[in-house]
Amino acid sequence: MDSFERNARLDPTDSASEAVGLALLPLTLAIAIMLVFTIYPLILSKADGKADHLAATLLLWAMSAGFVRGVGFVPKHRALKLLFSTSACLLTFVLAGAVVTRRWLLQ
Repeated sequence: MDSFERNARLDPTDSASEAVGLALLPLTLAIAIMLVFTIYPLILSKADGKADHLAATLLLWAMSAGFVRGVGFVPKHRALKLLFSTSACLLTFVLAGAVVTRRWLLQ
């Protein structure tokens, strides 16, 4: 058996070979963020028409984490696993909502 065949086989004791399925909550949230950005992009602009970079960064992070985790991909590296987790998706979404709500209330 050559090295290619050995690498192609999945070892049942290997934790990386465990099937990770879809995560519907972050995937649904990512799709919703994507649709809102597409339909109403002005949600991320300030009253003077300039972009709200903090809200955009947080929402795009939430969307990215939602898509990465939502399709079932879990990075091996600990930092990336944390950045693209369901928790990161929800936390950044809530923070972005707070930023946008605060901006609307102060206008």
